[in-house]
Amino acid sequence: MVNPLLKAPAGPPSDVEQIKERSDYLRGTLGKVMQDRISAGIPDDDNRLMKHHGSYLQDDRDLRNERQKQKLEPAYQFMLRVRMAGGVAQPSQWLVMDDLAQKYGNGTLKLTTRQTFQMHGILKWNMKKTIQEIHASMLDTIAACGDVNRNVMCNSIPFQSEIHSEVYEWSKKLSDYLLPRTRAYHEIWLDEEKVVATPELEEEVEPMYGKLYLPRKFKIGIAVPPSNDIDVYSQDLGFIAIVENGKLVGFNVAIGGGMGMTHGDKATYPQLAKVIGFCQPDKILDVAEKIITIQRDYGNRSVRKNARFKYTVDRLGLEPVKAELENRLGWKLEEARTYHFDNNGDRYGWVKGMQGKWHFTLFVEGGRIADINDYKLMTGLREIAKIHTGDFRLTANQNLIIADVSSQEKKKIIELLETYGLTDGAHHSALRRSSIACVALPTCGLAMAEAERYLPVLIDKIEAIVDENGLRNEEITIRMTGCPNGCARHALGEIGFIGKAPGKYNMYLGAAFDGSRLSKMYRENIGEEEILKELRVLLSRYAKERQQGEHFGDFVINAGIIKEVTDGMNFHD
Repeated sequence: MVNPLLKAPAGPPSDVEQIKERSDYLRGTLGKVMQDRISAGIPDDDNRLMKHHGSYLQDDRDLRNERQKQKLEPAYQFMLRVRMAGGVAQPSQWLVMDDLAQKYGNGTLKLTTRQTFQMHGILKWNMKKTIQEIHASMLDTIAACGDVNRNVMCNSIPFQSEIHSEVYEWSKKLSDYLLPRTRAYHEIWLDEEKVVATPELEEEVEPMYGKLYLPRKFKIGIAVPPSNDIDVYSQDLGFIAIVENGKLVGFNVAIGGGMGMTHGDKATYPQLAKVIGFCQPDKILDVAEKIITIQRDYGNRSVRKNARFKYTVDRLGLEPVKAELENRLGWKLEEARTYHFDNNGDRYGWVKGMQGKWHFTLFVEGGRIADINDYKLMTGLREIAKIHTGDFRLTANQNLIIADVSSQEKKKIIELLETYGLTDGAHHSALRRSSIACVALPTCGLAMAEAERYLPVLIDKIEAIVDENGLRNEEITIRMTGCPNGCARHALGEIGFIGKAPGKYNMYLGAAFDGSRLSKMYRENIGEEEILKELRVLLSRYAKERQQGEHFGDFVINAGIIKEVTDGMNFHD
């Protein structure tokens, strides 16, 4: 029941809302247009729906101008993203994704900041075969994008295997429970016969999402203190595991986070989720469902850039949203339990977990799995997957854990790591190992500047400054996105860059090392020369003036270099 005291924003529905309205529960004309070989692209309306099936139509922007001169259509291709709760994949699934990347993709895999696989370069006529082979491996792509709950994140924590296993099971249950109920995905990609709709059936198609689904994407993550590797405060809905005496007793509930914004629009901003209470483990499905229905009923369906749940919470107020949640639940959240985070990064190298199992965290720069020059990362991981009896865990920092390795298997894994030169990155600076970059150019249509291809080059030059100041082993989180959409969680980097134009970035400073404070704009629209000039001064001061144990994000605030961000709305100031 909708609370008459709470209201959704007035205004006509956006074009996307209208597309969903007439889509017949996300079907549109996708089944037909994907069989059309006249063009490698699809109409925009169907592309909006395609997101809910886990894919975006893109084109190679490196080729765009040349193809335009030749009067050819853009070099259309599809990006395909897998739904894989908690980032856990079996070796057999890894081999399937590797094989598909070679057959139908661009020969690489991207490990995303939401702990899943992303494949680029798939041509339209290969999409159905690709999705069917993914399905045969017991994975799928449904709801990996779109105006629904997306891939549910979960702490990697290789040294807490038993707790990880329990929390991971909850992430899987959330992911499955919150799936759209429409059979459109199965009909279009898996050749399931369509059931003839009846008035009674139609009412039950989407009992939680409704015919229009959510106003925008929705993201959920589960963190296990003291590690905040999934950046729980960046989620629309975050669950913080409370462990007492080695047992999972429940979760603190945090709502209203999100990283996206629009350049120059102060009505848009990154925001951190706020903790509103505690619930028992078996209550989180109910909490998640009711939160989603609140966003369904009160989110902004007129202006998409103000449609994320964080804006709904800010507009309605935290306490009214909590009261509405408890009204829909029929019970009250308990008082939040105490917890502590100390970092939001990964722990590299070999770590021994529970039950005598070992875990190796591999540094993967930019999350790109590829064979580049002499570094045969993709080949090496393929060979490891052929013999590995544990699992692979994709981290929220775009790295990879070869997990649950027995003592007997460890020697074979080490031999393969050495044969192919696969590394935990110990020879790199701690700054590089603490970096994240989104895909950006050439495939992302939103990108205004480079990110994945450029950040390693920029870090090469920053490392010289780091070395000069004796900071090579100092962990400083650095993140870069090609646009303000926030896929690399730029606002939670101690040093953050958001693409503004080719070769130009807004530079941000001051986020907390544990992911509990946003960064703030420091310089606007600057290029590499200015970036290096600023960092030369800042890192020199940090090396000379910092207090014992003081992180860089804290230092720039304590030294008066930048003001602390207290909420998302003063992020721009």
